[in-house]
Amino acid sequence: MVFRFLIISDEVDDFLREIKIDAEATFLDLQNAILESVGYAGDQMTSFFICDDDWSKRTEITLVDMDRSSEEDTYIMEDTRLEELLEDEEQKLLFVFDYMTERSFFMELREIIPGQDMDAAVCSKSQGVPPPQTVAFDELDAKITANDLLGEDFYGDSEYDPDELDKDGFEGLNDVIDPSFDENY
Repeated sequence: MVFRFLIISDEVDDFLREIKIDAEATFLDLQNAILESVGYAGDQMTSFFICDDDWSKRTEITLVDMDRSSEEDTYIMEDTRLEELLEDEEQKLLFVFDYMTERSFFMELREIIPGQDMDAAVCSKSQGVPPPQTVAFDELDAKITANDLLGEDFYGDSEYDPDELDKDGFEGLNDVIDPSFDENY
């Protein structure tokens, strides 16, 4: 059985990779195929997360044993076959390739092809230039500016004007404000 994965990035609009891999391959084999398809070095900590339909992380498959509590199931890429955890088309995954800044690729198991086997993973479609493998914290901070966080659309209205807020609009709140509160503070 062969799995066909679609891989996209939220950082680069036209980036896309498609990987075909045997269902009996390990998550380490999948990681290596992804890294090769985007030209990344294999010297970074990575993880896969199996997600629900809303991209919420559910099950983590780590590159190395993180020595977590014994209450949680621990999955290591080298020891975990794809078919052990993936069984449905449209299954969503995240591949975290930059642990320091939590950057990842969004993946979907697009197709399960029964009756076929593959010796090695293949990148069957490659479009666009991938984002850089790592980004320094200061570069990331430069991208996230106060304008991005509190931009004109912050309140959901591009016509928002902070001068429109005045004390008269909050007259009914005096009953709930602590009387010891000093307005001039």
